[in-house]
Amino acid sequence: MHSAINRAQAVFGFFTTVALCVAAVAALSVLLMPADAARADVELKNVQVIKGRPHYYSSRKEEYAQIRFDLDADLSPLFNWNTKQLFVYVFATYPSTENATAVRPSESVLWDTIIPAPESPYSFSALRDRYFPAAAAAKKPKRGLSKKNAGANGNSGANRDKGKDKDETPGVLRLRNQRPKYQIGDVSGKMAERKGVSLAVGWNVQPWVGALWWSPGSGTVPHTQGTVARSAVTDFPPLKGSKPAQSQARGAGEV
Repeated sequence: MHSAINRAQAVFGFFTTVALCVAAVAALSVLLMPADAARADVELKNVQVIKGRPHYYSSRKEEYAQIRFDLDADLSPLFNWNTKQLFVYVFATYPSTENATAVRPSESVLWDTIIPAPESPYSFSALRDRYFPAAAAAKKPKRGLSKKNAGANGNSGANRDKGKDKDETPGVLRLRNQRPKYQIGDVSGKMAERKGVSLAVGWNVQPWVGALWWSPGSGTVPHTQGTVARSAVTDFPPLKGSKPAQSQARGAGEV
């Protein structure tokens, strides 16, 4: 009963219990840090509907919408000591069918980004740079000796430094006429002249300890929903390159 193995098991069990309790307290502590001040405004700037193939080997073409937008967001209140990174995305909402009241509207992500939390001054790398600067400098990769590589590396390093100095507050986004990362489509293959389209912003907070906050606006956790303003409702234009007469004829044929 008092062997070394039993004592090791008791110590390990006690350590596991304490670690789980500390993790639970750390996960619940974010409720004491309200993030209602987080806000995001998005505005639709330009829409084009084009035709393309869903994949390389497909012979059938479908319609896809390319949406440009403006984004103003201040999500800095979502960052606290337990935030690892923030996943931000812009999505379009549009009716799935002509009977919009009977079917839930479709949502398609057209742009996203990951915003990492700033490095803690008590992290391992920060403490190493502070107390062991020689060892930290030795572990940094050496730059190339050629002029081409030196110039490229120097410019990229300067740009990174400028970016760090400029973006001191994490979670602040200012985008103008931003191109989408993804073009959106529909299972029907038709996107032209789709009515009732709007844009909105969502975010997911990934903590170091605890559950992932998953929902547009992160309303799954109290006091963290923030303010998300939807863009004005608009309609998709006709297919790019098609004449109005052809578009009207196609709509009459579908009816």
